[in-house]
Amino acid sequence: MVSTAPEHSETPSEVRAIRDAVGTAFIVAGVLFASLASRLPDIRSSLDLDNADLGLLLLAIAVGSLVALPSAGRLIDRWGAGAVVRLGAGLDLVGLVIASIAATSGSVAATAAGWVLYGVGIGVWDVAMNVEAAEVERRLGRTVMPRFHAGWSMGSIAGAAIGIPMAALHVPMPVHLIGAVVLVAAAGWWAGGRFAPVEQSTPDDAASAVRGRSAWLEPRTLAIGVMVLAFAMVEGTANDWLSLGLIDGYDVPHWAGVSGFALYVTAMTTGRLLGPPLLDRFGRAPVLWACAAAAAVGSLVTVYGGRVAQIETSWPVVAVGIAIWGLGASLGFPVGMSAAADDPTRAAARVSVVSTIGYGAFLAGPPLLGRLGDAIGTLESVLAVTVLMLPAAISVLAAREPRTTPVP
Repeated sequence: MVSTAPEHSETPSEVRAIRDAVGTAFIVAGVLFASLASRLPDIRSSLDLDNADLGLLLLAIAVGSLVALPSAGRLIDRWGAGAVVRLGAGLDLVGLVIASIAATSGSVAATAAGWVLYGVGIGVWDVAMNVEAAEVERRLGRTVMPRFHAGWSMGSIAGAAIGIPMAALHVPMPVHLIGAVVLVAAAGWWAGGRFAPVEQSTPDDAASAVRGRSAWLEPRTLAIGVMVLAFAMVEGTANDWLSLGLIDGYDVPHWAGVSGFALYVTAMTTGRLLGPPLLDRFGRAPVLWACAAAAAVGSLVTVYGGRVAQIETSWPVVAVGIAIWGLGASLGFPVGMSAAADDPTRAAARVSVVSTIGYGAFLAGPPLLGRLGDAIGTLESVLAVTVLMLPAAISVLAAREPRTTPVP
């Protein structure tokens, strides 16, 4: 990986400290996500909602994020990534406090309002920490973005590990969620204060003209967005439908469906931890093509492997399919963030655009796959992953490393 940023004054230990702060921001963001997810059954019960109504209410979070994402780049350019992470932490704190109290009191409207605010917070936080992560990559001179995203995955596992016993012990939802968001916001505030400013080189007249153009008009940025959208749909499909698909399609008990999802998350996290050396050795395009192929094959094996194998040996075949699927899904999103931020002078704007396109998967994916599942079966609906890997494979070319000449 060739850095395009100018020389920096930080010592190696100072760069590692910045890296650790960014890693903390990713981890606690994952903790917050899983903390809320672990209490969704309680929220559904408190508000007396069915699954369809809860799904509509959850759109409030996605709407808040999509509203905030396009402006995140401008906020980062003006205030810096660290300040924007702090802004996101504050909005998350206020939003989840409102939503937790409102859900307990039975107010759907106030819960939605709190979730919109929470969605705005996680949207700007997400863009800012990805921009800073790309800056850390430039300063280290090697690929580390997937490991930051692995940190998010591990944080979500930790949040779930805390949330499950909280729910089982009937700890009041506001106590759990408000306690979690206070701790997360404090950690996010600490981490944001230790981010380094994104250094921008002084542009010439031609570069200034390019900077003045909206990132939404750049074909490469839009193509990276398409790739991220496809891989985000692959990840979202597993998040929303893998457990249900295994339960409905193979008639396994609930714990087995959840175990299948846990295997998927483990495989995806493993891919993000082990992927950086492969990316640095072989380049983004070959590795991402391999990921797209793995995700497509893994989903096929997950759906059909247990049906062609003998019944007593079907579960290992399905497990292999899930693991391959998770490995295939691991690198598309984080590498897309790195590719969008290749040029430090436009990093915030381009990451904002790519994130906005990618988050569209979390807005459109659940209802589309839900309708598909009703039509062809819950398990069969995950075959959408195989179809999505075609546009992903085509758009991978946009994510190739820029051809730059190292500074002697």
